[in-house]
This record gives sequence, C-alpha cells and structure tokens, in this order.
Amino acid sequence: MKRKFKLAGSFLILLCTGLLLSSFFKDEKSAEPQKIKFPYKQAGLTERQAAAHLLNRFTYGATPGQVDEVVNMGLEKWLSQQLKGNLPDDSLNQMLTGYDALSMTNKQIMEHFPRPGAVIKMAGKNGNFNRDSFANGNKKDYKDEVKAYMQKNGLRPQQELFRQFINQKIFRAAYSNNQTQELLTDFWFNHFNVSLTKNDCAAFIPSYERDVIRPNVYGKFKDLLVATAKSPAMLLYLDNFSSAGANEEMGMQMNGKQKKQMEKRLAARMDEGGMNEDQKAKALKKLQNAKKVQGLNENYAREIMELHTLGVDGGYTQSDVTQAARVLTGWTIYPISDYGKGAAIQKLIERVGEDKLIDRGFVHEGDFLFAANRHDTKEKTVLGKTFAAGGGYTEGMQLLDMLAHHPSTAKFISKKLATRFVSDNPPQSLIDKLAKTFTDKDGDISEMMITMVNAPEFWAKESLREKTKSPFEFAMSALRSLDADIKMPIQINQWITKMGQKMYFYQAPTGFPDKGQYWINTGSLLNRMNFGLALASKRIPGVSFDLAKLNNNREPESAEAALATYAKLMLPERNLSETIKRLTPMVSDPNFAQKVDEAANKTAPPEELNMAADDDMMMMEGDKKQKKLRENKVGGKSLNKGSTTLEMQYAFGDNKMLNQVVGIIIGSPEFQRK
Repeated sequence: MKRKFKLAGSFLILLCTGLLLSSFFKDEKSAEPQKIKFPYKQAGLTERQAAAHLLNRFTYGATPGQVDEVVNMGLEKWLSQQLKGNLPDDSLNQMLTGYDALSMTNKQIMEHFPRPGAVIKMAGKNGNFNRDSFANGNKKDYKDEVKAYMQKNGLRPQQELFRQFINQKIFRAAYSNNQTQELLTDFWFNHFNVSLTKNDCAAFIPSYERDVIRPNVYGKFKDLLVATAKSPAMLLYLDNFSSAGANEEMGMQMNGKQKKQMEKRLAARMDEGGMNEDQKAKALKKLQNAKKVQGLNENYAREIMELHTLGVDGGYTQSDVTQAARVLTGWTIYPISDYGKGAAIQKLIERVGEDKLIDRGFVHEGDFLFAANRHDTKEKTVLGKTFAAGGGYTEGMQLLDMLAHHPSTAKFISKKLATRFVSDNPPQSLIDKLAKTFTDKDGDISEMMITMVNAPEFWAKESLREKTKSPFEFAMSALRSLDADIKMPIQINQWITKMGQKMYFYQAPTGFPDKGQYWINTGSLLNRMNFGLALASKRIPGVSFDLAKLNNNREPESAEAALATYAKLMLPERNLSETIKRLTPMVSDPNFAQKVDEAANKTAPPEELNMAADDDMMMMEGDKKQKKLRENKVGGKSLNKGSTTLEMQYAFGDNKMLNQVVGIIIGSPEFQRK
C-alpha cells in the first residue's frame, strides 16, 4: 500500500522524488535442439546494446567490462554456455567451503540443527531436562537449560542454518559464473514456493533448493514437477504429508463399527484384570489415536493445479481438486528423525519390515515415501481421466504426467517465463511461441529459453529496460556493477529486507509477484536511494570496492563530470541524456543524502537494519561491528542515533563527492530497470 509522501522543506527533494516515481509507472515434436540466432539487428540494436540487454536479463547485472567480454566471445556463444550451467566456479566454491550445512543431507540437518521442540524431546528422553523450571514460569532458566543441553551435545540453532542458506544465495548471485542458472533457480523456487515461516518444512528448504530446484532448471518441466511433489519441504509446506484416504485393503482407518468393537474388547480385557495400569494407559492412547482420522487434505492438490501447472483459468473444477487430492493420498515423508514427522510410519516399518511393506505397495525413494496404507484405493476422475481403483503409487505419477503435459500448463508456464524475462505484460505472440516449444519439446526449459531469445519480441524496444529489479536483483546488480568484495553477506540481506523482500520468507505459495508495480512505491524508492548512498559511501559493514579503479584511477573534475562518467560505466550502452539531466540537481546538492533520509523517516516508521529481530535470525556477524560504528565518533562528528545519513557518508567515504554521485546513480530509476 502506498503511503502519503509528505515532505517539509526543500522543493528540490520533492521534485527529485516525483521524478523517481513518475519514471516507473510507465507441429510435430522434434528432438533436434534449436540453434541460437538473435534477431537484434532487425530491432535496430548494435551488438554492444544487444550484449547489454542479454546481461540485464540473464545475469544479476553486468560487471565492469563484461559487455566487452560478451561481444568478444560472441553473443550466441555466451548464452549457449550459460544454458549449459557448467562453467567452473572455483572462487565461489572456495567462499562456500566454510558453510558446512550446505552439503548436509536432510537427516544430517535434523541431527545438527534440530527445532527447539525436538531439542526438548531429546533432552527429556535422556533425562537431562528439568521441565519444572518452565512449569514454574522461569523462562530464562528454561532457555538456559535448552542452550546448555545443545552446547553439550554439539547441537546448533536453526538460525545458523538459515544464515548459511541466505548467505550462499547472495554469494552465488554476486559471483557465480553460471548466472542464468542462478536466475532460473530463483525463478523456479519462486514458482514452487516454500517458506521458512512454516517451521515444519524450514529445515528442508536448503536441500530443496540444492537438490530439487537447481539441478532441474534446464531440464524437463515434468521432472521438476515430480521432484517438488516428492520433496519433504513441499510435502510439509502444503500439508500433503498428512493427507490420507479410505484404504479398504489395509484398514488404515477405522469405521464407527470397528471402533466400537475395539472399545468393547479393551473394556473386556480391563474387566478381566489382564492389564496393569501402564498397559491400560497405552491401550487407551492407542484407541484415542485410532479415532484421530487425519483425512483428506486438498491444499497441495489445489496449488499444484492453480499455481504449479494449469493456472487459475486452466479449466479445472473443485471436484478435480478433491479427486486429485485423493489420488495423492499416501504421498508422505520417509521417517528422517526420531524427533520429526513420521513416527507412526517409523513404528510400522520397525514392526513389519521395509521389504514386506514394499511388497504391499509402499514406495521408498530417498526422503519420499508412498505409504500404501494411507492411500485412497477407490476409483477417481480428474480432468476427465479415470483412475481405476487400486492404482496406488502409479496413480500419482500418472496425474503429474497429465498435468505436466496439459495445454493449459504450456500456456501458464510460458506466460510466467515471459513475464520474468521479457516484460510485465508479454505479447501474446511470444507466449504462443513458447507454449508451442513447451508442447513440441516435451516441456524442455532450455529449449523454451532459446525460443524466447530467438524471438523478435525479446529484442523489441517495448521490452528493453521494461522490467523492474526486485530488491534482491537491485542490490546484487549494484554490488556487481562496483565489482564489490563481500565479506558479510548477511548485511546485504538486511538491506534487501528493508527494501521489501525478505528472502525465503514469503508466506503465500504464490511466491513473490513478478511485476514492477509490486515493488515500487514512495517508501521503497527512498529506501533504494538510501541503500545506494550507504553502499557507495562504504558504510555497509563487510562490503568493499574501489571507485577510482573503475575509472582507471582518473578522478573526475566535478560532480557533473563524475555523473556522466560513472553513469556510463554502471549503465553501459544506454541513452543516458535524460537520466543525467534529472540527476544533475541531486549530485550538486550537498544536503541531498540528509534530505532522502529525512523523507524516508517520514514515509515509514524508523527501523533498524536488523529487520528480522523478531525471529532472532539476523543476530549474526557484523551486527556488533555496525553498532560500534554508530556509537563511535569519527572525524569529530558524532555517529550516535541522532546523526544524519550524510554525516555517516562523509565519515566513511573515500571521496564524499564521488560517493554521493555513485549512490545517486544506484538509486536512480534508470539503474532499477533491467
């Protein structure tokens, strides 16, 4: 929601902000791969302009000199390499060596980074936990006991796992040579969204991105669909892990008559004195659990149709959702931990034996389990297709295959890809071309990408610089444009959160919207400008760069000269005459940064950069250093809470004039386009 923008004082800052806002609201299948051939000349673009457009759309932003590199290599060859996703990333991998959680299996993560509830169960089982401290209301003692138990047993808080996970995303976006793969990983994760806000699935999200999304971004859509359907993160996020139906063959659920019979038998045994008190308690608990029929859960069936495949207008009905949910009953998680989900299944496996269960129709693949005793065995009909009774696991695979190859899926996926990589409102002609490739090439994502870049619509003037960067894309492109060295990526994430995008925390299964209008309002623009000024003035801890080096160590003679020089370096191959004209009054105003800061404070309640303190997630490296910097005095100027942005900028910058110029370029509407 847009907040009213009230700004007392300078007419200049009103004019500048107005300019910022006004700038925004503007037939046979073939196995033969397509050749990449760009029609950019027909669109009136030079080779360098075309290279810049490719870098804008298929990387997180051009690095210094990268346009030259792409031109020298050849545009088609560059994209061909990107679509293979196998360029060496030795430097990036070295950065990630200290992040041990990134290579852990789900089981290892559960063992090393247990949820607080699981820690309590562990401690209670081992007799190391005094529940009286919590029962008596002393929460501090309770937390101290939990912390001490974790330290003693080598357990680590989940916040550390999440920190490693978020940091690696920033490192990959900033430094990976396989930029298009990282963009597609972000796209498909967002398409098949899961959220750290849901505790049940949070621990499985790192492996979800690593093992389910990233390896499949260039393959067949069906493979991606099946992989997400079987992943613990998705099974928990949309609740399909608990969905169960009537199973007449295995008697998973008890009808009313069966429950009454069990109650009578239990009562008779009690009357006969054949049970001690402990046995009675266990029997009563078993009976109570038997009455808890989990039943059908339609969440995943609904979202797989509406969001993952067919689209909201894809031609399905509520009956199709219910029937699809019945098909997918029994799709659950193989027991991963003694303190996680699947305790009942674990007991069943221990009692019967996995080999015998497989003989009875159970299917075990990694962390996925098809539990035949939870599957609805009766006949179902989805989208006109009848699934005969007793189909078991095969039914679910047939359903996913049908959805993956449905004409509505071809159209829906094509529009989403075109919206992300071409235009907020892509032309129908391009969507039709992509849908045809989806159908002809069996949902091959790489082939769809080639169709996209071979199409005149991708290069048309209506598509150039039409897309608006999300906060994450905006921050990463700024870092890449400065060839920045990042030592504390979590500091960058705090700014990204402040600008409106809390990575991996979007609660709805829709994922973040892919249109610029969602990201742009007065408050977000001011926060983006503040980020640009903070970054350029080197007051984001753990981030360094050399502005002079970008210009071959030549110092501009004036603010206006610096604006022209650095705008060209950071926004290659663009017509910058209007941008320079709009930004010139800002770069010559020595109080500009202070005015932006004041305007931002009036637009939204003042906030610390630690945006995730509510979940203790950002109490990490760099915070203490940042606090110390705020409390110290540098250059005779107090940097306590009342200090202005400009004072901080001047205190930490190498060249305050150049810092302000570069910060304004980053915060400008032109830089926020891609």
